[in-house]
Amino acid sequence: MDGAATWDLYRSFLGVMRLGSLSAAARELGLTQPTLGRHIGALETSLGTSLFARSRHGLAPTPVALALVPHAEAMEAAAAALKRAASGEADEPAGAVRLTASNFIGAEVLPFILAEFRERHPAIALELVLSDRTQDLSRRDADIAVRMIRPSQKALVAKRLGQVRIGLYAHRRYIARRGVPRSLDDLAGHDIIGFDRDSSALRALGQGLPITREMFALRTDDSAAQLAALCAGFGIGACQAGVAARNPDLVPVLAGTVGFKLEMWLVMHEDLKGSRRVRLLFDHLAAALKAYAAAG
Repeated sequence: MDGAATWDLYRSFLGVMRLGSLSAAARELGLTQPTLGRHIGALETSLGTSLFARSRHGLAPTPVALALVPHAEAMEAAAAALKRAASGEADEPAGAVRLTASNFIGAEVLPFILAEFRERHPAIALELVLSDRTQDLSRRDADIAVRMIRPSQKALVAKRLGQVRIGLYAHRRYIARRGVPRSLDDLAGHDIIGFDRDSSALRALGQGLPITREMFALRTDDSAAQLAALCAGFGIGACQAGVAARNPDLVPVLAGTVGFKLEMWLVMHEDLKGSRRVRLLFDHLAAALKAYAAAG
């Protein structure tokens, strides 16, 4: 590569990779289709290879294009981090901070905590990225991460917040209709909300018990859908104790028999320790999430 390829060219490349056509990518990026086409042509010239082949389904990426994606995404993350870094002075409580967490934590736990933070620091804009895939802080996918596993990457500041208890619950409507199971054997006669393909959570919940997909009346890997079904009275399902405690209609099931705990960690890149806005959010989250874990 001769160095002529700029971030704008790779930004257009990622747009086409994600959307599959020049027209769709142009609309998404706010460019004209000819401009985006010139970007792809310039990048191909710079790299000395073709990146897309036309097919009846749109543009088909070549093996080279597929190999470029993670590198282009790293550039994208770096460009976003640069923009956040420039959004405010390092010693001022202003600018943007990007936070990542799992779908469940982000939707059910963080909103209350972030609302309180916003009241205290109205000049700090929050970017919340929800994903059950672990974001790479080393390449600046986010500034701060809430994680349910011990971080293993180097150059990170990590704080253990405690353990979040997870158990089985059922809504009072379900219990009024079906009764409360008194033993593990009783569960076989109940409607259980469980996993579809991702069995990790309920394997841990079962602590080695023979839990299988076929046992479940509702199968989904979406944690929000599981919670919604639980609150609707569909059946018995797993839930974090801190979230269940907010709903007085959710009743613990087999509390002394089935359950487990997950460690909760708060992580940031060590290079961001000097950013006041990042540190303010980190400290606020640490205190609030530690209290959440302890309450469960």
